[in-house]
Amino acid sequence: MPTANPSPYLPPATQPVRGVVWGLHLALPLLGLWLLLAQPTINIEWHHNPSHFWMIITVAGLNVVLGVMISEASRRRQDARLFLVSMVFLSSAGFFFMHGLATPQIILPTGSLGFDLGQQVGLSIAAVFAFASALPLGEQAAKQVLGSQHFVRAVLFGFMIVWGLASLIPGLTPLSEQPFREPVPWFAWASIPGLLLYGAASVMMFLIHRQRPSAMLISLITAYALLAEAMIAGMSQLNWRLSWWEWHLLLTMAFVFVAYSAYLQFRREGSSAGLFDSVTLAATVRRIQQDYDRALEELVEHVRRGEPLAATRLSGKFRLNEGQAAVLDRAGEALANERELSERLTALVDVSAQTKIGLAEQELLSTSLERVRQAFGDVKIALVAEGKTEIGSRVYRFAGDDPIRHDHLLAFPLTVKGKLAGVLEVPVGRTRQDEALAATLAGQLSISLENARLYGELHTLFHQYMSPDVAHALLADPGQAALGGELKELTALFADLKGFTTFSERVTPGEIVEMLNRYHTAAVPCILNNGGTIVQFVGDALLALFNAPATQPGHARAACKAALEMQRAASEVAEEMAWKRVDDVEWPTFRVGVNTGPALVGNIGSPELRGFNAMGDCVNVAARLQAIAEPGTVVIGDTTLKQLGRGASVNPLGRLNLKGKEELVAAYVLTELT
Repeated sequence: MPTANPSPYLPPATQPVRGVVWGLHLALPLLGLWLLLAQPTINIEWHHNPSHFWMIITVAGLNVVLGVMISEASRRRQDARLFLVSMVFLSSAGFFFMHGLATPQIILPTGSLGFDLGQQVGLSIAAVFAFASALPLGEQAAKQVLGSQHFVRAVLFGFMIVWGLASLIPGLTPLSEQPFREPVPWFAWASIPGLLLYGAASVMMFLIHRQRPSAMLISLITAYALLAEAMIAGMSQLNWRLSWWEWHLLLTMAFVFVAYSAYLQFRREGSSAGLFDSVTLAATVRRIQQDYDRALEELVEHVRRGEPLAATRLSGKFRLNEGQAAVLDRAGEALANERELSERLTALVDVSAQTKIGLAEQELLSTSLERVRQAFGDVKIALVAEGKTEIGSRVYRFAGDDPIRHDHLLAFPLTVKGKLAGVLEVPVGRTRQDEALAATLAGQLSISLENARLYGELHTLFHQYMSPDVAHALLADPGQAALGGELKELTALFADLKGFTTFSERVTPGEIVEMLNRYHTAAVPCILNNGGTIVQFVGDALLALFNAPATQPGHARAACKAALEMQRAASEVAEEMAWKRVDDVEWPTFRVGVNTGPALVGNIGSPELRGFNAMGDCVNVAARLQAIAEPGTVVIGDTTLKQLGRGASVNPLGRLNLKGKEELVAAYVLTELT
């Protein structure tokens, strides 16, 4: 029964209930502002210059510290977004500070027009930086922002200084004149672009938060929303009323909210190095992650080399305290041990996979030793030699299967069929699993060594008495030795030695055996190298099959190529042994018949004794073609010729009446095959 799709993950601050609570918190200040403006009797006036001045100076100072911290994080991480966020706080803090300096009876007796306009101007400038900070800046754009950061700071600070002088020096500019006595409409309309920019910045930051949830991003979104609400509250222009004080409070809350979030994260992490990493651009996040990955790899490598306090090497780079470095050391050691265990288990699997049919003992040990040294260290193997089991100057005598400890080494016996065959030395002591893994390695190598020797014996037993294809098939699947067969198209090659009977009557038995061995030594590789399977040696004759048991495309061409090579090889043997002629009796000469067609292929015999063979008209015709062939020639059937295609040169023999065949059979002498 299909299961319902799981609900998408929602970060804690954006889960439905918490999201509603967060939204209510942002809506309450606007509701309060509406009540104050709708009920003038509630919106009372409270004019207290010192409270206004000290509140602004304190909050502006806090905001400057926060902006400088984010700016420093931007410099350390080389991140354009952090730079733009720092400019949000520095620009709003600078104009907020100048708003405080313009408080009546602090520098000027009655304040100034700059006192009214300064904060809305500062918030509008900050809105531009807030919007830019939320943009998904590409690599090129980010480089341009970072490249112009000094210029941007200089322009901003220069503008703030000019604004401050123009607002505080009496008679210098209209900004130092008396504040507005009544609200002016254009003042409110001028704030609209800033509100839109804050709104867009909040939405874009929220989308970033959805991709990589972060408490710092939530605090930044909240700060942008509160700055927008401060602009709305400031649009009332009712100086010293509660609605006017409200935008001061909202501005303070925006700064304090981010500062408090940074403080909580500092308490949790114990370091200021990564306080604002979650705010950075995606490219910076990837770069930071890569730095962490490289640092962790470096730590693990130091731990694996046994270097104490490896994490202290990273303390300066990542500003870790002593407790964090100690925890990281323990974590790195655990990770190194876990990775080492994984590598050793993988090495055991690889050693097991090395046990293959036909892999020689020395090759097996050499390959296995090279692999296990990568995971276990300086492993050594020695086989029993002259009744001794020794490695270097260390001679081992085992009592049963128990290992022998020698300093930091453990020596395990390698056995074959219960008998001592060698010794395995493994360094131990790094982890608790070392001894168990070393014992497993010794057992696996013993099995591999025994299998290698068994395969060597089977190679000698099988491959010298049957075709390699048949031997490999039986070793891989012993079930193929069952009696039975299948009908399959194949090409049969039949060959014997013309003149063998006369030769054998005139020479000694030893010379007969020598002659047969010389001829077959030359002929067999020609068949095997072309993919054929030799299924019979009968005196001076042999039968080879192509396309059985292994499937072989182009089997007719392969068989004919093997036949021509056999004749050339036999001719060379005859020339070499010319001096062996007895009176007028020459060495016998091969004649070969090749035919293609269907035949029954399989294991034929009895449960006690069987052999792989082929039966059918195809094989019989190959034998008859061989019988009519002249010495040194190859005769092929019509079906074989049709499969050779172009490149076969033949001499037709016509349609022949072969023994056992009612119909005439077309035959050809094959002279060349290209």
